[in-house]
Amino acid sequence: QVQLVESGGGLVQAGGSLTLSCAAVGARIASAAVVAWYRQAPGKQREFVASVTRDGKPRSADSVNGRFAISRDGAQNSMLLQIDSLKPEDTAVYYCNAFWSAEYNWWGQGTQVTVSS
Repeated sequence: QVQLVESGGGLVQAGGSLTLSCAAVGARIASAAVVAWYRQAPGKQREFVASVTRDGKPRSADSVNGRFAISRDGAQNSMLLQIDSLKPEDTAVYYCNAFWSAEYNWWGQGTQVTVSS
């Protein structure tokens, strides 16, 4: 059983920064084919935010391009999401995801990010 545990969320003013962390238990993050972050705002569907493949290819949603940066931390067996220039519309629950295969596709429990204007 693999567990992903997010941390780092909180209340921040618009224009501020946060770093979200997702620690893996029971598997090596470095071996995942893709690691990613998603978010779900109140009343909306979960949406893709950013991802990075095992060979280091990043991808991010157009809505966050240039403000969000995803990375893996092999030493801590975790993935990070650096968020800069936060906007009120970034308010959401942020989820990490680690994908090895259709059978081994794991989600964290979510961490709340609230941006005040």
